[in-house]
Amino acid sequence: MSIIAGYMVPHPPMIIPQVGRGSEAQIQKTIDAYKQVANEIASFKPETIIISSPHSVMYTDYFHISPGKEAFGDFADFCAKGVSFHETYDEDLVDEICSIADKEDFPAGTLGQRDALLDHGTMIPLYFIRQVYSDFRLVRIGLSGLPLADHYAFGRIIQQAVEEAGKRVVYIASGDLSHKLQSYGPYGFTPEGPEYDKRIMDVCSRAAFGELLDFDESFCDRAAECGHRSFVIMAGAFDGIAVEAKQLSHEDITGVGYGICTFHPAGRDSSRCFLDYSSGQDLNTESQSGSSDPYVKLARDSLTSYILRRQVLDLPTNLPSEMTSRRAGAFVSIHEHGQLRGCIGTIVPTQDCLAEEIIRNAISASTRDPRFRPVRKEELPFLEISVDVLGEPEDIKSKADLNVKRYGVIVSKGMRRGLLLPDLEGVDTVEQQIEIAKQKAGIAPSEQVSLQRFEVVRHS
Repeated sequence: MSIIAGYMVPHPPMIIPQVGRGSEAQIQKTIDAYKQVANEIASFKPETIIISSPHSVMYTDYFHISPGKEAFGDFADFCAKGVSFHETYDEDLVDEICSIADKEDFPAGTLGQRDALLDHGTMIPLYFIRQVYSDFRLVRIGLSGLPLADHYAFGRIIQQAVEEAGKRVVYIASGDLSHKLQSYGPYGFTPEGPEYDKRIMDVCSRAAFGELLDFDESFCDRAAECGHRSFVIMAGAFDGIAVEAKQLSHEDITGVGYGICTFHPAGRDSSRCFLDYSSGQDLNTESQSGSSDPYVKLARDSLTSYILRRQVLDLPTNLPSEMTSRRAGAFVSIHEHGQLRGCIGTIVPTQDCLAEEIIRNAISASTRDPRFRPVRKEELPFLEISVDVLGEPEDIKSKADLNVKRYGVIVSKGMRRGLLLPDLEGVDTVEQQIEIAKQKAGIAPSEQVSLQRFEVVRHS
């Protein structure tokens, strides 16, 4: 049995009458749509309801699934303690999800419970459902700071667990849209706010789930949305399935976007496996590589070979002579949806030639950067790669000899040494550049250091 329906719903506390105390009438269309969703769920009689919520336990690099037999919650934080919940968790389905995640070495499970109380992103959908249906168990899912592709991949794990458990399950993706739609709203206005709402409602009303992965995360941040990752997990739970979608409502009266859509499966559809590494996607990855600068192409080919096959790429025979006859330090930087995903390099050459340096550093940047978990194969089509080839470092007398756009900096104190590349987003002053390089080297801000500068040739 696969997931029998999915729902995109918001979670404004004011929608609860005991919280809104009359103000909820402003969003009556959302209330009406919510009631329609609840009645539909009651008609399906699911055994289990899965709710993913931005306000459940959230970690940077891990998906938290609420553990235990039961959970409680109320709206005391919103001056309505009398509205309370006592929910029973579906421990069998939770165990199945965790088992599959463990087998795939995927960062999801029941570890790290910080607050057992139900969050309002979970309780608001439950409020409407409980009025018409009660014969179900709950699975509560938290989001993470991992890339969107990982959220989609987690949804696929949930789908597999539901199928293997053989249960009738409904998935609810709880999440508001932009919080910056009106100047009079609590969070103000930004142009990205209405742009996000228009785009997300279009994508979801068409069930164009692959397009959810195309949203740049910096754009989502500027729009101040909270539900996008929740929607992406749900999309993954419908991977490989044709979906009939319907928009029930969208309101932005309070300055925050509230959207409700329904999703009903309509049979298998292999064209909707948006992270599947079919031959077509392999060609897509190679197409990206083939159109790149040769330095970037080599880095991409190297990390692709290692991530897909755990093989270190052999030195290609068709490289420019400057890559095989020269030795130099090099850094490989990886971004995904506008966010840094890994960056490792060498200050001085450690390999026989620059090409070998790039091959090795591409593997390290994608799998060994201690700040990030290793890149997964599902992420490969979304990676943006750049290669910085370092010139010879030169000693300088003071920070007056630096230029944050032109020169990288190396700070040294005894055996400790830190490097920062030039022309990085968010690094606008020499002082910032030196401070970050000190942090990377474990050098205190007050300590005196020796300075070197270097130039780079950036390939992207």
